[in-house]
Amino acid sequence: MKKIFIVAVLMISFSCKQEKIGYVDNVKLMEKYQEKIDVEEKFKTKSEALSKKRDSISQAFQIEAQAFQVKAQKMSQKKAQEEYAVFQQKGQFIGQQLQQEEQQLQTQGQVEMDSVVSNVKKEIKKYGKANGYTYILGGGDGGSVLYGTEANDLTEEVIKILNDSYKK
Repeated sequence: MKKIFIVAVLMISFSCKQEKIGYVDNVKLMEKYQEKIDVEEKFKTKSEALSKKRDSISQAFQIEAQAFQVKAQKMSQKKAQEEYAVFQQKGQFIGQQLQQEEQQLQTQGQVEMDSVVSNVKKEIKKYGKANGYTYILGGGDGGSVLYGTEANDLTEEVIKILNDSYKK
């Protein structure tokens, strides 16, 4: 009986091995990660440039449309309809070109943001291995941590590592 009790105590003590768990507030991390901030700023600038280009082209097209209306009044109805069809095709082509540029910009932005997220995950994994963590959970909006003590919050440490790594 005494041997069974000792074996049971030993089994319980081996199975109760402490696991090191921490968490990172994903929202806070991404708000303060410089690479993510830089990528957003870069695409904001590109988006604003595309918007200015679109406005400029639209304005030029409007002026051309007004000139066409004046010109069309002096043409026969058949000739005006033919030229209007050509003018309409030109407008559609310009619209498609601008839409394609916008889609390319969005795709490029998504690829870069996916790369940022991938880098963050790699760094967190590397940090966890180097510091003996069994688990590092994601917190913040949509995260899996509903509560965690401040002692287990690794967010600031990970942000510092990520930003230091990005500066290099």
